Amino acid sequence: MSTPSAPLPALQLRAVHCTAVEVPLRLVLGTSAGALRAAPLLLVDVQTEQGITGRAYAFCYRRSSARAMAIVLRDAAELVADEAVAPSAMAAKLERRFALTGVTGIVRMALSALDMALWDALAVAAGVPLATLLGGAPRPLAAYNSCGLGLMSPAAAADEAERLLEGGFQAVKLRLGHASLANDLAMTRAVRQRLPDSVQLMVDYNQALNLADALERGRALQSEGVAWLEEPIRHDDYGGNAEIARALDLPLQIGENFNGPQAMLAALDAQACDLVMPDVARIGGVSGWMQAADLAAARGVPISSHLMPEASAQVLAASPTCHWLEYVDWADVLLNEPMRIEKGRTVPTGRPGIGLTWDAAAVAHHRLE
Repeated sequence: MSTPSAPLPALQLRAVHCTAVEVPLRLVLGTSAGALRAAPLLLVDVQTEQGITGRAYAFCYRRSSARAMAIVLRDAAELVADEAVAPSAMAAKLERRFALTGVTGIVRMALSALDMALWDALAVAAGVPLATLLGGAPRPLAAYNSCGLGLMSPAAAADEAERLLEGGFQAVKLRLGHASLANDLAMTRAVRQRLPDSVQLMVDYNQALNLADALERGRALQSEGVAWLEEPIRHDDYGGNAEIARALDLPLQIGENFNGPQAMLAALDAQACDLVMPDVARIGGVSGWMQAADLAAARGVPISSHLMPEASAQVLAASPTCHWLEYVDWADVLLNEPMRIEKGRTVPTGRPGIGLTWDAAAVAHHRLE
């Protein structure tokens, strides 16, 4: 993993608290896997003996996952209680202790959320943004708006695409996966025609297709002004994805489901994609992300983020092949100082750590019982 820019502050873990919440989305996000109307999140607070608090959150997909992750995270916290805060060493220890249950899914996400909060605590103690502690520097990052454009009629999608340009966004993401190629093309064309030529359009199938359909639709989309084709088939079918990557001129993007850096290495070795976009809560938190960033840099592969833009902006700023930040506003209602976007780029704040502080009243209001 990349070496932090300075010696890490000396902290001792005292306690870990987590809170499951659910926040409504401004725009319904219809995908081939179902419609998302609210975002379950798990908020994590790490307290140290030195009085420093580290914070992070993870998107949990389902309410039950948020509750289950909280149980796993509390168990993990007991295994490293009273230890010196050393995220990479703690991550290695916890992977060994959870090996028999399997470090994947809910377990992986719980451990990743803890890792993020531990790194946040270290950066807060050092008085610097996390990106600086990781050897980078906070800077404006190109962001695409991923807050909407789910499956809908072409006319509705075109109207929503215009709304997503607020804030000066120069890129948006469109979810596809209709029953027919004709419907996917109609929606893509309606959105593309409504957007200025300078705005990039990413398309995401959320693993909806088989290989034959993916090749057919990918070839059809190549001439539609699309920037990348995301997860057209099963994310872990590296052979099929490699065939798609070879067959298409349209860049193939995968990675949000990589279970740790080892999965990303396997995908790169299989030449299963042109671009990668790890999810910081599935890749192994900050520790796992920095390993993944090193792998991407060694192969010269652009690396983008998936959800959780506050933490993602910090690790992307320390990634040599930084590409795009996926922006969603799902946590904004819970934060005292939400992330800002100007002219389609993130606005660095200079706040220590990830820069998260909770609005206590909002957290209480959205808390899951």
